[in-house]
Amino acid sequence: MNTLTIKIPPALEHDLQQASEQEHVSKSELVRRALTIYLGQRTAADSFISALDLAGELAGCFSGGPADLSSNPRHLDGFGRT
Repeated sequence: MNTLTIKIPPALEHDLQQASEQEHVSKSELVRRALTIYLGQRTAADSFISALDLAGELAGCFSGGPADLSSNPRHLDGFGRT
C-alpha cells in the first residue's frame, strides 16, 4: 500500500479522531473509505459493512434487564441446554 501525507486543519483532525474512535477503525481507514466513496470507486469487493452498521438503530435499543448481563456468568446458567 502506498503512503500519502496531507495537511489538515486542527478542527478536521479533531473530527477525524472522534470518528475514528466512534467507528473503532484507524484514521487511515476512515480516509480510505471517504476517498473511495468520493471518487466513486466503491465496488462490492471493496465495500465493508459491519454487523453494527446492519443493525442500525436496533443496536443498544434494549432497556431493562440486569445491569450486569454482559459480565455476570450467572446469567448463562442453563444456556444451550434443551
